[in-house]
Amino acid sequence: MTSGSEAAPAVPVRMRPEILALPAYRQGQAAPTGFKLSSNENPYDPLPGVLEAVDRATRQLHRYPNAAAPEITARLAEEWGVEPDEVIVAAGSVALLMQFTMAAAGHGDEVVFSWRSFEVYPWMTVLPGATAVPVPNTADHRHDLDAMAAAITDRTRLVLVCSPNNPTSSVVTKAEFEAFMAKVPTDVLVVLDEAYAEFVTDPEAVNGRALVRRYPNLVVLRTFSKAYGLAGLRIGYGIGRADVLAPARTTIVPLSLTDHAQVAALASLDRGDELRERVANIAVRRDAVYEALLEQGWTGIPKPHGNFVWFPVGERTPEVLEVFRRHGIIARGYLPDGVRLTIGEEESVQNVLTAADEIARILR
Repeated sequence: MTSGSEAAPAVPVRMRPEILALPAYRQGQAAPTGFKLSSNENPYDPLPGVLEAVDRATRQLHRYPNAAAPEITARLAEEWGVEPDEVIVAAGSVALLMQFTMAAAGHGDEVVFSWRSFEVYPWMTVLPGATAVPVPNTADHRHDLDAMAAAITDRTRLVLVCSPNNPTSSVVTKAEFEAFMAKVPTDVLVVLDEAYAEFVTDPEAVNGRALVRRYPNLVVLRTFSKAYGLAGLRIGYGIGRADVLAPARTTIVPLSLTDHAQVAALASLDRGDELRERVANIAVRRDAVYEALLEQGWTGIPKPHGNFVWFPVGERTPEVLEVFRRHGIIARGYLPDGVRLTIGEEESVQNVLTAADEIARILR
């Protein structure tokens, strides 16, 4: 027996080795000064009516939130033309990704996704004990859907398709997605992650709204974090068949969806015209930045479709990040592949282009 002043000998607590090997999720770096363009946030303030709705909800902080989310569920069902039990709402689309992964895949199962894509995909696959099957992007930084279809085996339980793809900002076309779904066994769940769908202007791009009722094994995910500017409140949703959504409802963290997020989402949906105007402005700014980069001599940058641009600068990523930083721009690095840069305030554009021009000359 040890005395009160003696520390007990350290005994390592046994943890799952695959979890210990995982890197923790790394949030986009903050910007004490300059422009934070590392997290794909919306540069606009919340839409009119949102802050007032959140303030009213704050007065009920002593109460638990309504976990069933009936009002926002009914509103989304109306917006999408589906039944309420074909809508699932949770604390962000990331939460839903994890819920569907836990519901569909376990030890011995596989999850197929394109890589590089959303950095959450690999580690959320490991959490329930499943095996990640990353399929390399094409040379032009797009999903290789033929290779992804070929990677499906009898152990595959879930396939993730991200369009626009984070961080490369490329899209899957409607024709490509339909050809892909024709190859996927109907007992394999396909999640179409459309976190940035509102920014897409390409008419050939896949749109989950048009397809979700066609495929019984398809779930479409959307979020209020990006276009709607509610990143700080965490609310996202999925649309799919009721029997497919039901298992994911059982894996939700109880009471994780706040009333604040629900009322803010409802107030944002009430301002559809203003939302579309804001999104259009960001898309125009994105396209202007892309065209300016081409004029600077940049090659290899995929045409952007989200609210961000991908610089495939490989091992020189740290150097590129430092140049942006010196010009007051905080971007997001993904070693060893490249740099993602959010389209932010209009005032940030000149800084971005000045830095990008310097980088282009350095890389030549």
